[in-house]
Amino acid sequence: MDDPVAGARPIVWTIWYGVALVIVIMALYDFSPLKKGHLKRITLIGTVLGIVFFGSVKGYYVYTEGLRIEERGVELMDYQPFKEKSDLAELDGESSFKLDSKLPRLDGATALYPLYASFVEAVYPSGEYNPYGIEEWDESPVVSTTTGEAYDRLIRGETDIIFVAGPSDLQVAAAEKAGVQFNMTPIGREAFVFFVHEDNPVDSLKLEEIQQIYAGDLDDWSEVGGETDTIRAFQRPEGSGSQTALQRVMGEEKLMDAPVEDVPEGMGGIIEPTAAYHNHKNAIGFSFRYYATEMVEDHDIKLLQVNGIAPTVETIADGTYPITSEFYAITTEENYETYKPFLDWMTSEEGQTLVERTGYVPLAQD
Repeated sequence: MDDPVAGARPIVWTIWYGVALVIVIMALYDFSPLKKGHLKRITLIGTVLGIVFFGSVKGYYVYTEGLRIEERGVELMDYQPFKEKSDLAELDGESSFKLDSKLPRLDGATALYPLYASFVEAVYPSGEYNPYGIEEWDESPVVSTTTGEAYDRLIRGETDIIFVAGPSDLQVAAAEKAGVQFNMTPIGREAFVFFVHEDNPVDSLKLEEIQQIYAGDLDDWSEVGGETDTIRAFQRPEGSGSQTALQRVMGEEKLMDAPVEDVPEGMGGIIEPTAAYHNHKNAIGFSFRYYATEMVEDHDIKLLQVNGIAPTVETIADGTYPITSEFYAITTEENYETYKPFLDWMTSEEGQTLVERTGYVPLAQD
């Protein structure tokens, strides 16, 4: 997905160059003793330099955008239920549980969409379920708006079940303020992972070292066995599932401010949103394992071991990978009983089969 802000930057810089060139040429025409022929040559040279300048800036932004890992990560339409040649996990036969009326409205994290879309294909009636359809003119009962928005929509009563990591303190507080209580049903397990450029010689970090990096106390790769280079520790926007997971990893350690980027806003204002991860050789980022492995093929990243243990299905299942947690199907307490049969099916053998075949780690079965 192209970044329109980044795409506009070369044009903005070139406009400023053009304005400066025009001012200089006008000043020379009015006040310089140079001959007109010389001034024309200066204008021509300035124009050529402007074209070269534009090309150079454009090339730089094309290069840096190539290092940018898109936050959505997954092309949702590839996992749309009932779509021909879908990438969804499937059961070997028909589901023992079916829904045919009063369909629950579903929403959730991007990386969990392939999972709950497979639930839909197994138990919902065949139909058109547009994952981006949240507008009134194209409203779909099954969408993915990302973690933060899914929590907001559940609190506002705009969706019925959301598929997400556990809530942040702010999300719990927002629910309490609205008089809403969450009912959280664990449906699978996942690893929280950290990744770096594949050429970074560091393969493993201790949990304490990760905490020190994100507290700002450890800021050079040479301090953890790498080359001498400043660590660029990217974060995610507040309220996202992975940012909440990072906050939990930090424990009592204070999380440093996130790297930001200056973005023009309107007519002259500047905003500072959290900088998106760019896969420079000094960068470190984080996500959940499924999400990160979706990105690995195109972006040359490698997952770090934590305390010497790699995040694999086996180490997630047996709990030896140190940053493992459950993810949830969450309803409001008020509506829990209405959707309990569906939630029970998600934790049944059939539902857990889809969890495993999607690429997540199922819950331990009794």
